[in-house]
Amino acid sequence: MQYSRVTLTTVMPIYNYGSINIDHVYRVPHLVLPGETLNSQHYQQVLGGKGANQSIALARAGSAVFHIGRYNAADQPLVKGLIDAGVSADYLEVVDEPSGHAIIQVDDQGENSIILYAGANHSFSLADLETSLQAAQAGDWLLLQNECSCTQGMIELAATRGLKIAFNPAPMNAGVKDLPLDKLSLLFVNQVEVCQLLELPLEPLPELADLVALLQARWPNTLVVITLGSKGAASVYQGQFEFVPAVPVQAVDTTGAGDTFTGYFLHAWMQGQSLRAALERAGKASALCVQRVGASSSIPTAAEVDAFGQ
Repeated sequence: MQYSRVTLTTVMPIYNYGSINIDHVYRVPHLVLPGETLNSQHYQQVLGGKGANQSIALARAGSAVFHIGRYNAADQPLVKGLIDAGVSADYLEVVDEPSGHAIIQVDDQGENSIILYAGANHSFSLADLETSLQAAQAGDWLLLQNECSCTQGMIELAATRGLKIAFNPAPMNAGVKDLPLDKLSLLFVNQVEVCQLLELPLEPLPELADLVALLQARWPNTLVVITLGSKGAASVYQGQFEFVPAVPVQAVDTTGAGDTFTGYFLHAWMQGQSLRAALERAGKASALCVQRVGASSSIPTAAEVDAFGQ
């Protein structure tokens, strides 16, 4: 499906500058230990990458998504999954570099371990990104993660053009805290990432109330959403705090759950839903996701989320 500005009269467009990875997923009884050789019980190759996953989640939630990303032509059959989900192909590019890819272990408890290779995701220059945002208008949304090149430049470029910026700083590294995070409208983090951003000790993890107070003081005008895994999710924005517990389900694979949450929350927030309603909607979507194997393939449709729990 292709989107144009003319058709977006009721659905706000969102640009996602995000990674496109080919995931190599291995099912194992437990995550491999140092020096251990372990037989995999199952293997599959699927479309992944935080960027691609979040674009698919946004599209399945109902957003008009323009994905800015690159991949190698050999992986076209898998990347077609983006278009099949309803994501615009206008800013997808084929390049000579290998596509980004990930080696993912998933154990019998549904936990995962991931090794990333950036590949084509790191082939963007700032000039490339300027071209990609030429059609964007002030007030449009930009989503980005930390798996592509020129993250700082993209934040600054988008802010200059008056875009609303949502950022999921994963994978976290030392440079994230030096980014112009004050320009963000929305920040998605987990508890560990909050501690890393605020330079707090990880053991023991600080209480949620303490983190909320620190986040409010640090970024008073930014909506911060904190994912808490099996405990649920919380948000803090302009003095308003919300917490929604996780939907109790039996997880078989947590891969892609955070990306599903991000896409569904952002769509709900863009549509004017309350913080609590957006958290609840995203929580239901991620609860459905963890009951399925895979990343992009496990992201539910809006109809499935509507029916969940009824």
